[in-house]
Amino acid sequence: MIRLLLVEDDPALVRTLVIVLEAHGYAVRAVTDGRSALSAVREQQPDLVVLDLGLPDLDGLDLVETVRPWYRAPILVLSARDAETTKVHALRAGADDYVTKPFGVEELLARIEALLRRSDPASDTVRSGDLAVDLAAHRVERDGDEVHLTPTEWRMLEVLVRARGALVSQQALLQTVWGPQYARETNYLRVYLAQLRHKLEDDPARPRHLLTEPGAGYRFR
Repeated sequence: MIRLLLVEDDPALVRTLVIVLEAHGYAVRAVTDGRSALSAVREQQPDLVVLDLGLPDLDGLDLVETVRPWYRAPILVLSARDAETTKVHALRAGADDYVTKPFGVEELLARIEALLRRSDPASDTVRSGDLAVDLAAHRVERDGDEVHLTPTEWRMLEVLVRARGALVSQQALLQTVWGPQYARETNYLRVYLAQLRHKLEDDPARPRHLLTEPGAGYRFR
């Protein structure tokens, strides 16, 4: 069953959309704030996110920018903000479609169907040199031998692997792995990246897979 994450703080609209979407065969999880949405995207990797921009704790645009480097499934923005600049910002930040409230349910369903048809889920296993990272099984092998990672090490590696080749900013990594309140704790990144390099790199001092771009972020290659 296709899993949808609905991020919306209007209880009446949530009730309506959950009824409609479930009636059309989707498994729907609804959350009402940005922090819960971040956790749900990270932990459950839904097949599509329907996102309101006006959340009580985070702006939806910031949420799109945070998750897009490592979350590949479609994001459909559903918002009362109808300014062209906001739509352009959302799409350039990584949203795949933008529907303005008030909207027609049939149009929303059609747009969801179109996005799902075009989506291209990432392969479960990402291989790079001597590493094989199975994202579905939460398993990493080096030269064919399984490497044990702590839950935090795995979450950090998973974010970087899902964004393979792309720069993941320090802030995005901190917010995704530890939560929005840890956005300035850059020392966490140094500690856990050192642990990951020790486990996954032939020469942790000269890494081939887990690269640092000073002052900017990290990249998996």
